[in-house]
This record gives sequence, C-alpha cells and structure tokens, in this order.
Amino acid sequence: MVLLLDLLTTAAMLFIVTAGLMMIFGVMKIVNFAHGALLTLGGYASYVVTQLKLDPWLSWPLSLVVGVVAGMAVEWLIVKPLYKRPLDAILATWGLGIVIGQSIVMAFGREVQFVDAPLAGTWSLGGVDYSAYRLLLVPIAIALCLLLTALLNGTRFGIRTRAVIMNEELASGLGIHAGRVRFITFSLGAGLGTLAGAMITPLSSVDPNMGLPWLVSAFMLVMVSGHSMPSLLLTCVVFGACQVLVSTYANPVLGGLTIAVLAAVTLRIRPKGFARG
Repeated sequence: MVLLLDLLTTAAMLFIVTAGLMMIFGVMKIVNFAHGALLTLGGYASYVVTQLKLDPWLSWPLSLVVGVVAGMAVEWLIVKPLYKRPLDAILATWGLGIVIGQSIVMAFGREVQFVDAPLAGTWSLGGVDYSAYRLLLVPIAIALCLLLTALLNGTRFGIRTRAVIMNEELASGLGIHAGRVRFITFSLGAGLGTLAGAMITPLSSVDPNMGLPWLVSAFMLVMVSGHSMPSLLLTCVVFGACQVLVSTYANPVLGGLTIAVLAAVTLRIRPKGFARG
C-alpha cells in the first residue's frame, strides 16, 4: 500500500512541477530553461512566509502572484522579441535562470532552508499512515489537469491560443491579438512554475539549486507527452511509477536517472513522443 501511495504522490508532484513548462513549451513552442529558477523562486516565496510566521497556506497565492508578475516582466522584456528566434530564446531563458539563481544567493545565501507545511500529520489509508500533505497533492494534480484542459480546449482563450500557434498571420487577420495571447500564456506558465515550487518545498528543503533536478525531469516529460495536459498526466504516472520502482528495488541514484533514460528511449522510437500524428 505504501508503494502504491508513493507511485501516486510522485506522479502528482511531477505533474504539478511540469504543468507550467507545458503551458509555455507545449503550447507556445518556447523552451523556457528558466523554469527551474522559477521553481526555486516559488520555494523561497514559501520560505519568506515561514520566516514571517504567517499562515503556510499563504505561500501558495504569494508564489503564484510572484510568478505571474515575473512572467509578465520576462515575456515583455526578454522573450517577446525572440518568438521567431528559438535558439536565442533558449540562451536568453538559460541566462535568465542563472541571473535569478545568483540573485537568490545574494538575498538568502547558499544555506539549505526549511519551510512549514500547510498540512501536517498523517492520514490513515488502507490501514497505512501516510503523509497528509503528499496525499493532498494527488487531487490537486488531477484538478489542475482538468482546469488547464478546460482552459485550453473549452474556452475562447484556448481557441485563440491554438489559432495563434497554428497560423499567427491568419489569426491576426481575424482580429486575434497574438501578442496578448502569448503574454497571458507565458505569464500563466511562469505562475504555475512558482506555485509548483511552493507546493513541493515542504516535502524537501529550499536551496538556490533546488529547481535544477526538477527542470531536467520536467523537460523530458513535456518532450514525450505531446501537447495535451491529460497526456502529460498519464506520462507522469507511467514514468513516475518507473522511477519509484527503480529507486525502491534497485538504487535511488538509478531511480533519479529513470525518467531521462525512458524519455530518451521513447523519443528514439517515437521522435514526436506521444503527440498525435
């Protein structure tokens, strides 16, 4: 039972961490290598809440606001001129990640910090006592998947977004403001990234490099999963389960490499991942 719960909660964490990157890369085709730094930024937003002795639940809205504001600034000042220059966008977001990381070091130092969990204690499930906070992440991941799927597929904003990605000139001719769509999408993706950082921080710790390992896994999952949130959730379940099984029955170090290896094999067989067509 514990192993099953580990599988589910690991998949939930992977999806929460990856959803923001999917918004930016899967929808806009922009490789945001600053995603790891945004996760870290969200973690430190949670740390500030702990240091101020505020209600730990406040770390979620605070991190979301910080991420959206940062995303708006980054899109307007850095990413906007680079939509038609993807290689330059990669270099720019990578450099931005370094800048954010060094700024965090200057402000908070390199020490490992810890934050208060919004939900403490354990829940009994199937006769097993398990972390209540980890269990909470499972319905949150499912709800987030449903919400983002509805936003991208069932709203006027989602239709406009797909129109801009498929044919920006035609979309603009139909009266769709392509710049506004990209601005909102990038800002939302950044906000989801910092929110994810605040959510996962109580399960580990905060340090200036905490987002880097997650960035590698998130990027691999997005590359494999295609362009839909349900596909991403399923990929997180399958790859997350493999990671937990390898870590449990083989070696934790090998477990950390599982997602990257599986993604490489999958892309070798299916270069477009699980994308349709």
